[in-house]
Amino acid sequence: MPRLPEHTENKLHRLRLLLKEMGRLVVAYSGGVDSSLLLHLAAAELGDDVLGVMAVSALVPADELAAALELARRMGWRVVPVLSSELHEGAFAANGPDRCYHCKRHRYTRLLALATASGYHCVADGANLDDRHDFRPGLEAARELGVRSPLLEVGLTKAEIRMLARRCGLPNWDRPPAACLATRIPYGTSITTEALAQVEAAEQLLKRLGLTPCRVRHHGVCARIEVPPDLFKDAVASGPRELLTVGLRRLGFTYVTLDLAGYRSGSMNELLGGEVCGWTGTGWSASWPQSGTEG
Repeated sequence: MPRLPEHTENKLHRLRLLLKEMGRLVVAYSGGVDSSLLLHLAAAELGDDVLGVMAVSALVPADELAAALELARRMGWRVVPVLSSELHEGAFAANGPDRCYHCKRHRYTRLLALATASGYHCVADGANLDDRHDFRPGLEAARELGVRSPLLEVGLTKAEIRMLARRCGLPNWDRPPAACLATRIPYGTSITTEALAQVEAAEQLLKRLGLTPCRVRHHGVCARIEVPPDLFKDAVASGPRELLTVGLRRLGFTYVTLDLAGYRSGSMNELLGGEVCGWTGTGWSASWPQSGTEG
């Protein structure tokens, strides 16, 4: 395997030093490559003084939860699942553009309480440098509550994180981006356990048919399917098309559509302009509602 670029090696060195300085640490773990690398390196530096905590809620697909816990078991990381009840937060369930702010604030508040009660010094998440250039209201919740983002603090990009994860032998180093099930529901439409279950079951059907990566966007009676364009022929072939149509109608959808723009992460954000949501790419503008919420 080729050597790491010198600037990436330098960032890795700074990250290891930073983790040592943090002392007893709780890592918000999701099973994604970012939090996996953070937990792996923290465990190497801190041993039993690091604990991974994974939120369990209707927002997390059951297969992703199982895969994340199995990865932790295989790698020897200490990870505990903790029930999370974001849907009880009215501001989150209302599903405004600041949805993620409310979700992260709810989760991080619980993590901080757990950390304090168990004698840990700090809570950290897997945010990276690229996240600062995307619509990530959850970053503001982390900042407000004092949650650290070590990967971001040393300037690691997503590409560098994948490179380091591969170097560390993490099997999920090239895993496609994942997002909570709430991202399948248009802003302004209330988030319910029923809608989340519909989406999860619909995407499981696509995965069984080999149509991955995929998203099923929930537009009331309409299911909008996103898959990469090179899978369009497979999706509309007579067998899979019939299985998808019948299966999604059984789940409660009346219409089943294929989005010709194809699979893309965050397509629900396409209706949000920077001036509308207050995100400028580097921070929140004065037009963002200052209600203490985020996404």
